[in-house]
Amino acid sequence: MDAKDGATDRAGRRLHRARLAVAAVFAVHGAVTGSFATRIPWIQSHLDLSSGELGLALVLPAIGSSCAMPLAGRISHRFGSRAALRGLIVLWCASLALPALSPGLLALCGALFVYGATSGTADVAMNALGVETEERLGRSIMSGLHGMWSAGALAGSAAGAAAAHADLDARVHLGLAAAVLAVLGAVACHWVLDLRTAADEHPPPRFALPPRAALVIGAVGFCAVFAEGASLDWSAVFLRDVIGASPGVAAACTTAFSCTMALARFAGDAVVRRFGPVRTVRASGVLATAGGLLVVTAPGVPSAIAGFALIGVGIAVVVPLAFAAAGRSGPAPSQSIAGVATITYTSGLVAPAAIGQIADASSLVTSFGLVTVLAAGLVAGAGVLRTREPERAAAAKAPGERSRTG
Repeated sequence: MDAKDGATDRAGRRLHRARLAVAAVFAVHGAVTGSFATRIPWIQSHLDLSSGELGLALVLPAIGSSCAMPLAGRISHRFGSRAALRGLIVLWCASLALPALSPGLLALCGALFVYGATSGTADVAMNALGVETEERLGRSIMSGLHGMWSAGALAGSAAGAAAAHADLDARVHLGLAAAVLAVLGAVACHWVLDLRTAADEHPPPRFALPPRAALVIGAVGFCAVFAEGASLDWSAVFLRDVIGASPGVAAACTTAFSCTMALARFAGDAVVRRFGPVRTVRASGVLATAGGLLVVTAPGVPSAIAGFALIGVGIAVVVPLAFAAAGRSGPAPSQSIAGVATITYTSGLVAPAAIGQIADASSLVTSFGLVTVLAAGLVAGAGVLRTREPERAAAAKAPGERSRTG
């Protein structure tokens, strides 16, 4: 009995370390994104790019992600989840140095395609491991993991802003950041779960359409990411042009929105454990819809900022729960997660341009009316996240029935 209790205790400690390790990987992934975003103006100036040329180049990361994400399952099957994630996160960190080293627009497009491809595959691999860790723990952790991503992005952007303020060459800044983050990511991967498929299990196809369930779940994620992308890219413009806020206040709204999302994600797991994913997303949709209505009817700066804050709180946990639901929606978690990730990445790409086009044709108020409608879609679509709970899933899998081991 004592030996059994000891083995259980050791397994619990390993699982706790695995949770902390995958959280660290999420933070590293976010830090790469935050670091790159702050140096885009330097890259544009260094290469003397027009706004149109820069916009064209910035489409390439999404294209690279969409092309490469279906490969993540195959890579994990070939090398095992731990080695695959270590390799993918190191490649993703290394790719951070490429854009600043590009000598021209064509090279920049190629660098950003690689940047997106490595980002997407690492994203799928770490989310699949996050879902498996959540399953074994028997409680929600995905919102907190995405909160770590947000914290990493804020840390990376803060360091990047400091480097830009010091007029540090982006080739030096991003090169150093790539090296440091690659080491941190590789070290963190030492403690993540090492899932390996059974010897007689067929490898997943190199490319395959995501299952139908993932497409439906992805539609919910699309609504949330559209609202996120619109708010991040256009909230400052909305406050300045529609409400008449000063440039400083308008910029602060964007930072506050990001912080609000991060805090809501850290608190989200406790809410999900108490109320379940469906009721949580429905309540989140109500909050986001109320926030959208407050934005489009705002008479002044305080109410507009409050509206964006409500949107941030309302959409914060939706994408983590969509990834978790996708990972449990079928026998191929990586394939389902890749499908949801592709849809959400597309939403993030489409949202800023769509908001701008609608604003040109009508007004920014009308644009955020669309955001409000999509937020209301979260209330209607929350039911698709109703999957088996982690506790039930863990109970249903007897030790001998697992084809993968950690």
